[in-house]
Order: sequence, then structure tokens, then C-alpha cells
Amino acid sequence: MNVKEYIQSWADSYKKDLTENIMPFWMEHGWDRENGGVYTCVNRDGSLMDSTKSVWFQGRFAFICAFAYNNVEKNQMWLDAAKSTLEFIEKHCFDEKGHMYFSVTADGQPLRKRRYVFSETFASIAMSEYALATGDQHWAQRALQIFEDTQRFLNTPGFLPEKFEPNVQLQSHSIIMILINVGSCIRKVVNDPKLTAQIDESIAKLKKYFIHPEFKCLLETVGMNGEFVNTNMTRTINPGHCIETVWFIMEEAKLRGWDKDMLDMALTIFNWSWDWGWDKEYGGIINFRDCLNLPSQDYSQDMKFWWPQCETIIASLYAYLATGDEKYLYRHERISEWTYAHFPDPEYGEWYGYLHRDGTVAQPAKGNLFKGPFHIPRMMIKSYMLCQEILKKLEEK
Repeated sequence: MNVKEYIQSWADSYKKDLTENIMPFWMEHGWDRENGGVYTCVNRDGSLMDSTKSVWFQGRFAFICAFAYNNVEKNQMWLDAAKSTLEFIEKHCFDEKGHMYFSVTADGQPLRKRRYVFSETFASIAMSEYALATGDQHWAQRALQIFEDTQRFLNTPGFLPEKFEPNVQLQSHSIIMILINVGSCIRKVVNDPKLTAQIDESIAKLKKYFIHPEFKCLLETVGMNGEFVNTNMTRTINPGHCIETVWFIMEEAKLRGWDKDMLDMALTIFNWSWDWGWDKEYGGIINFRDCLNLPSQDYSQDMKFWWPQCETIIASLYAYLATGDEKYLYRHERISEWTYAHFPDPEYGEWYGYLHRDGTVAQPAKGNLFKGPFHIPRMMIKSYMLCQEILKKLEEK
């Protein structure tokens, strides 16, 4: 493999796909120029199926618009869309206590609230990225405030309804890993030690509680002391989620001069998760596995969703940048070839989200309350950036 040519071709592909396919699709079919914000419940051709707005996608879309503006192309439309969506968030998406809704109507009337704080995490990274684009410190401080509110909600007993009855004591990987990324994003515009402290705490918890070498995996749910709980739910491995965590940790390791302990931890999780997730028969990253190799209870366990493939593409490039080991480029080649052979829609643009195990389309809609303009464009932006870093490193050799 000619590594330089390989990386350059992918850099060009990511930029072209982002600027000529993904962003135009959502600018045309998603961005609500009348009310502000973004619609995500769109059919294969972009036609609107439901005007309900996913609140966490308001933050995700605003983040992507600003992230693309900051790192790929200074497109004013993207920045305008980010501002419009942030204003919609501020006007419509918080209750009187500062907790965010899960869904609202087209004009911002609240529909549903859930026990989670993921809407807050995406709003805060959107505001920090917009502050980075514009220099407007109002949004930087607002991002920090929402981050602090999120921590308060998580640490105030009874504020968020419990998922289980009081006698069930479990902890989840999801919020711990996402706070690594949140801290990293806000820290670009706010110098506050609590952000690095949160990152350190999250990584320490993952290492202490969620990594289980006896199964060679990172578990999604464990006991309060990290103990393995032998039920269908708590045996679950989510390879895509683990791999997303991997590149969050590698990003922090890189910021600290490729901190060896962090990098080793990330690579270990990546190698385990690839082994659990890569479908040796059909290709692609599978949704769920059981750490004891028992049948997974989730109905979508053997499907191929869009986002695990995206996270694996990013992690493969990050691992190669960190190590120079071409096995990670080979991994990148395998996941990329499978992903690009099955997910992009050549007729209407954008990507399908939900495939059967063999790669056939399960349903053709381009978005819903959970799929929209986030994982795919983030992959393209981040991978474009990583390709540029790899090319620079190759030039310096």
C-alpha cells in the first residue's frame, strides 16, 4: 500500500462527500428556516415524515455545522444554521429548572422529557464549537453553565428519575464516556480545571469499573463497584459504543503528548471491540454481543447501524496516527470498503441508517429522532482532519 496516496485519496473523499452530499442534504431538507432548528424525521428523498424535533439533534446539528465551518470550509450558511439552531435551543428546549426536553414540536412546544441528560451534553458541545467559530464568549460561558448543570443533575439524588427500583444498583457506560468528549470540546474555549477533572474522572471510572479483561471487553452496564452482573442486559457488549469511547480517549492521550497509559488503554479496548464487533461472515460492525457468547436479547442485535461503522473509521485512523502500525490502516480499509459499499444512497444522497446483517437495507428513511446529521458528518470532518495530520507526519519523516 502507498500510504500517502491512500490517505490523500480518503482526505479528498471525506471533504467532497461532506460538502457536496451530506451537508447539502441537511441544509435543504433538515434546516427549518421558519422556526429555527432542524428536522430529522425525513424519508429517503428528504421529504418530511414527522415535524417532531429531537432536542438532542438540535445540539448535534448545531455542533456539526460549526465543526464543519471550523475545520473543513468557511461556509457562512453552515454558521447561520448553527446560530439559528442554538437560538431555537435557548428559546424552546429547557424547562424552568434548566433540564432539557427530549422532543418538541416544530415551533418548540414541549412534547416529551426523559430521565437522561444527553440533550444537555450535545447542546454544550454545540455552543462551545460555535464560540470557537465566532469568538463569542457568551456561548462559551453558556456551554460551561450547561455542563455544570449536567453534573448537578447527575449528582443530585432524586432529580433524575431512577431507571430501576432502589434495590437495583447499576452504572452505565454511556454518560461516563460522553463526558470525556464534552469536557474536551468545551475546554477549547474555556480554561476551567473542572473540565480536565471530569475527563480524568471518566477515564478512571472506565478503567476501574467497565473494562473486564476476563471477557476481553468493555461492558455497557456493571455494578456500582464494577462487578459483573450475570443477566442478559448486563452481559451486553456494544462494540460501536466501545470504539467511540476509544477515540475519545485517544484524543485526550494525544493532547497530553500521547500519554502512554491512556493510549494503551484505548488500543486495548479497540482491539477487543474489533474482535467482538467485526462480522467475519458478512463484514461490518455488528450491533450487540453477549460477553459469554450467549444469544443477545436485543431485537436489533445482528443488524448493522450507520454509527458504529463511522466510529470505527475514526478510531482506525486515530490508532494509525498514534502508532504508525499499518494493521490499523488495514482495519480502516476493511471497514471503509464495507461501509461505503452498503450505506450511501446513490440516488437521493446521504446514507441509509439501518441495514440487515448481510448489508441489505432494512428501511430507507434518512432520519428519525435518533438518526440525523451527526455521526456521518462528524466522521467525515474528523477523518479529514486526521488524514491531514497523518499526511503532515509522513512529510516530516
